[in-house]
Amino acid sequence: METVAGTTAVIVAIDGPSGTGKSSTSKAVAAQLGLRYLDTGAQYRAITWWMVHHGVDVTDPAAVAAVADKPEIVSGTDPAAPTITVDGTDVSAPIRTPEVTAKVSAVSAVPEVRTRITELQRSIAASAAGGIVVEGRDIGTTVLPDADLKIFLTASPEARAARRSGELKGADVKATQEALVKRDAADSSRKTSPLAKAADAVEVDTTDLTLQQVIECVVTLVQDRRGPQVLVDGERAGR
Repeated sequence: METVAGTTAVIVAIDGPSGTGKSSTSKAVAAQLGLRYLDTGAQYRAITWWMVHHGVDVTDPAAVAAVADKPEIVSGTDPAAPTITVDGTDVSAPIRTPEVTAKVSAVSAVPEVRTRITELQRSIAASAAGGIVVEGRDIGTTVLPDADLKIFLTASPEARAARRSGELKGADVKATQEALVKRDAADSSRKTSPLAKAADAVEVDTTDLTLQQVIECVVTLVQDRRGPQVLVDGERAGR
């Protein structure tokens, strides 16, 4: 895809529940516009994996809080090949297991965990040369409230479940939808940094849009915020 040369650094926050297309959209937009990319959900999954791997009772907030600062989490921000390691171990695959998925909301609700991960996310965003697309659930509201552009992706529960079950290679759609709704409720009702749309975010309903249409929509929003830019082939982008 075309990338932009000599652009103004821009921080883009993309929030929304699971199954709205956040990851696919964020990675594609970052790649197309020459930005870095950060999947904050992977960081919460990583610390959850570490808790499970070390036998921490994730239903006990005090136990989780006591060791929240122990794992070393490193996120690679190349949108073409994002990576994540915990204590030097590549955990990109194990953090996507059903066990981690079932426990990540409980771990991420612990204030000490959110403080630790939020500080990490802000540090990564601040050091991203040229700008970054950061996706998650509380980026525009808590992590990066001064982001240049905030986008909130939504979709119907049915559409989200269909997409997520497809990603999970044929998982039961009904069961997937029930799990998504349950996680939405947990993430939206937690006291610390709940899943919520920032007051100044642009909402994009992806229910009836193809992935490419969503990407094009977000790219246009970013380009509008940046202003005219010079593309590497000499053409112009933005308006």
